[in-house]
Amino acid sequence: MTEKEMACDLAKKECVPCKGGVPALKGRELEELSTQLGQGWTVVDEHHLVKEYRFEDFQTALNFTNRLGAEAEKQGHHPDILLSWGKVQVTIYTHKIDGLTESDFILAARFEELPR
Repeated sequence: MTEKEMACDLAKKECVPCKGGVPALKGRELEELSTQLGQGWTVVDEHHLVKEYRFEDFQTALNFTNRLGAEAEKQGHHPDILLSWGKVQVTIYTHKIDGLTESDFILAARFEELPR
C-alpha cells in the first residue's frame, strides 16, 4: 500500500473528541501513524504535527485557511493555523493531553484531501 493510500485510509476516519486522561502517543505508535500520513508532515518532539503549505499569493492562502478551518470545525478538532503571505502553517496536537492522538493524524490526513 502506498503512502497516499494509507493517508486516504486515515482520512476516511472521524476525529474522536478527547476527554483527557489518556496517554499521548509515543515512539513506535507515532512512527507508524507518521508513515501512514506522509505528505510532508513532521512530528516535533513527539508532541505535535507541523506542516507548511506554500501558495502563490495571499488570497489563495486565505482561501485554503478557510477550508482548513471549516474541516477542523466539522471534526471538532482545532489546530493552530498561521496565515501569512503565500503560506499557511498548521500545528496539530490534542490540547487536553498536551500531546498527540490518532485524531491528530486523522485531521492532518483530512487536510491533505482539501483542494488547494
